[in-house]
Amino acid sequence: MFALKSDHIITPKGKQPGIIIIDRGKIVDVLDSDPGESIPVVDLRDKILMPGVVDPHVHINEPGRTEWEGFDTATRAAVAGGVTSLVEMPLNSSPVTTSFDSYHVKIAAANKRIHCHCGFWGGVVPGNEKEIHPMITAGVRGFKAFLVHSGIDEFPAVNEEDLRKVMPILAAHQLPLLVHCELESPVGQLPGGNKTSYERYLASRPAYWEDNAISLIIKLCGEFRCPVHIVHLSSANSLAQIRKAKDQGLPLTVETTQHYLYFAAENIKEGETQFKCAPPIRSRENNKRLLEALRTGLIDFVATDHSPALPSLKQIDTGDFEVAWGGIASLQFSLPALWTVMKKNGESLENLAKWLCEKPSLLPALENKGRLVKGADADILVFDPAGSFEVKEEMILHRHKITPYLGEKLDGLVEQVYLAGEKIYEQGNFLHLNRGTIL
Repeated sequence: MFALKSDHIITPKGKQPGIIIIDRGKIVDVLDSDPGESIPVVDLRDKILMPGVVDPHVHINEPGRTEWEGFDTATRAAVAGGVTSLVEMPLNSSPVTTSFDSYHVKIAAANKRIHCHCGFWGGVVPGNEKEIHPMITAGVRGFKAFLVHSGIDEFPAVNEEDLRKVMPILAAHQLPLLVHCELESPVGQLPGGNKTSYERYLASRPAYWEDNAISLIIKLCGEFRCPVHIVHLSSANSLAQIRKAKDQGLPLTVETTQHYLYFAAENIKEGETQFKCAPPIRSRENNKRLLEALRTGLIDFVATDHSPALPSLKQIDTGDFEVAWGGIASLQFSLPALWTVMKKNGESLENLAKWLCEKPSLLPALENKGRLVKGADADILVFDPAGSFEVKEEMILHRHKITPYLGEKLDGLVEQVYLAGEKIYEQGNFLHLNRGTIL
């Protein structure tokens, strides 16, 4: 048993001075004064104590495409960025996690090779409805579906008929359906013919693709009362229909990403394919509306959608947006990237913990994560919100050093990471590895 003391502990009740008592990987209590017992106390003074980040939208790509990323590199990067728990997507590994058998292949690949805690989503693809219940019994946290081509041929898009077969099963178990919301339709004449133009790429995936897909999902959510989660919302035009659905009491949640808040289309130059993602990064004004929706609680939380790839797949040398892989590597920078945006906009550390820790833990039902309260798991960060750093290639722990954050100055330093009460990371050094567990 030991204790962490700080003048600034971020709890669900707000920021407060106090002491966190830790024993056998759990928070025994959060006290506002010295317990008076003879237990070791680590006094962190004015450093921030906050929950470990929970990221429920991460692509690690192992097994099968480990040359893109892997559990070792991804979870090292996660810990360095303050992420203590993540939930991995059913693609882009090979096999994709769309069956009972492939789920166990995924578990075997991750077992004893992860540096933070990892849970897993299953996938919904055409024709796999009979695999849904077996995957539920095996322990997946919910299911992901695409309404547009995923980029991986083994993980095809579903249509309304496919979802109608699956949503009653998920509703019965009250497990969430996570949906990539884009419905492809003709876009008319694209500007120019330059494949290195970001303007052209942005026009090729217009906001109404997203808005139409969200409309369909809201309709099905209302019909089946299946918990539905809209991943990586980029179109602020959909906020009105999301607000109406929530006002009606539908079991609907929404995330956006750091890159939709930090970057803006106006600043992306020709050939900068490191910025390519789907849906695309939109205008500065659009992103301001997303941030306001976070403030009001209309958007529930922020997740990375970490989706790395080989330099050749990102078309770094050619700058070809048309064929480049659509995904942004960002797991290591999830906390400082969001804090940088928040700090510029006068946001609080309490909201930082809400949007990155507490609210994300609710989607995959990780009841003991994301909060510094009695009985919770002792996954804790020591954070310096006043510190800053420039993202340099040599510090990037992702398998490939491709990220739009390269060269950016970010606010906030992760100084220490405790996983289940054990200090595993301090000042850029890993003290212990392979301490993560399967969620």
